[in-house]
Amino acid sequence: MKQAEFDGKGSCIRWTETPGAEPARVYVHGLGSVSAVYHAHIAARPELAGRRSLFVDLPGHGISDRPEHFGYTLEEHADALAAALDAAGLSGTELIAHSMGGAVAVVLAHRRPDLVSRLVLTEANLDAFPPSTAGSSGIASYEEDAFVDGAYARVLEKVGPLWAATMRLADPRALHRTAVGLRRGSEPVMRGILHELPIERVYLQGELSGELAGREALEASGVRVVTVAGAGHNVMFDNPDAFVAAVVGRG
Repeated sequence: MKQAEFDGKGSCIRWTETPGAEPARVYVHGLGSVSAVYHAHIAARPELAGRRSLFVDLPGHGISDRPEHFGYTLEEHADALAAALDAAGLSGTELIAHSMGGAVAVVLAHRRPDLVSRLVLTEANLDAFPPSTAGSSGIASYEEDAFVDGAYARVLEKVGPLWAATMRLADPRALHRTAVGLRRGSEPVMRGILHELPIERVYLQGELSGELAGREALEASGVRVVTVAGAGHNVMFDNPDAFVAAVVGRG
């Protein structure tokens, strides 16, 4: 486990990593998740062997610190991720990022283009104010103190055992602020940034999640959109073969 300070007050973002050649692959989790849980089985595949791989937990999640004073906006998460990559001595990384982590990855590529050479996004949030059915919208619908003081426990009961297993490791206040920041979106908004990024961009959409909004415009801007058969939001669990192929560049 390695760490880097991210807030100027001693709080640390942490990650685990495996050695290998660069450019490194950096795996970033979604809201209420943990990077290694969602991606270690992918990085271990023979097709991806031999590359340095980092599994970073964003502030408030997993093994990283969860300072109460921190805002947990997308920009702040992106800056914390940048602190980790700087401390690791990296540049030009490939970011493999899921859901909310995908939004953070897009913002990072905009703010620190030196750190990112390729994006592989899995059902990343691209727009502000997602539908009420989105997990972030449900969490953000509560006032912060109400979420911390009771709604967090009720949400854990509703989200199902897979998500709850990692969500219970997230700090409730950090989880709520992250959901609020995700619902608010970035400035400029993530979709607009993704259209303009001058790097290779791959977007994975689970077939069971329905058609990706704005797909034609994304493809017109050079984003390679891949619909993954038999997969829902968690493509890396539902169809790992297709996920690995996309990371390698064959999907």
